[in-house]
Amino acid sequence: MDATNWSALAEDLDLYGSAPTAQLLTPAECRDLAALYEKPELFRTTVDMARHRFGSGEYRYFTHDLPAPIAALRAALYPRLLPIARDWAARLDRPSPWPDDLDEWLARCHAAGQDRSAQILLRYGEGDWNALHRDVFGELVFPLQVVIGLDEYGTDYTGGEFLMVEQRPRAQSRATATPLQQGHGLVFTTRDRPVRTKRGWSSGPMRHGVSTVRSGRRHALGLVFHDAT
Repeated sequence: MDATNWSALAEDLDLYGSAPTAQLLTPAECRDLAALYEKPELFRTTVDMARHRFGSGEYRYFTHDLPAPIAALRAALYPRLLPIARDWAARLDRPSPWPDDLDEWLARCHAAGQDRSAQILLRYGEGDWNALHRDVFGELVFPLQVVIGLDEYGTDYTGGEFLMVEQRPRAQSRATATPLQQGHGLVFTTRDRPVRTKRGWSSGPMRHGVSTVRSGRRHALGLVFHDAT
């Protein structure tokens, strides 16, 4: 965590709505986490994206009994992202309901009926993709998420870049495509980001997805800081 320049990351989030971290996991740790996909007992449900017209591919939601490395990553990232979340809320003149403690925040989610784990392990094969969307599961939302690449881009798979599309008022949308580097995180906005205008700050709606995988197999770990209904 300390290898990431969090001030620079916050600046990139302001500009683009997403920003990479330094390496968080070794290649061996990445392979171990990708292999968890074959242990269905770790997950509460599996989603076939084609069946729901979300794209093509598959992902699984972990139960609340998270594997230790995933729980540790989530706990370590939350306090580093919290100042950015609060700063964004202040600029957009919104409430900032997130306490210093992640467990306290999750308890509030559960009390509001958002009591299912939203941590996901995604697997894409050749031809798979993910439609543009937002991971908003209820009224309680943390404005930032993290996705970590578990395979080596360009070697284990090609294509499959992480996509972000910003809806701009009275203008065409703007898109960015980012290859996920193995073991590195990409922080991105859950729903929107503050955009400076002539009248002050306004909300810039954003969605994310994954471009078509051209070859190989792509695994990614998704860390969400609010739970689902």
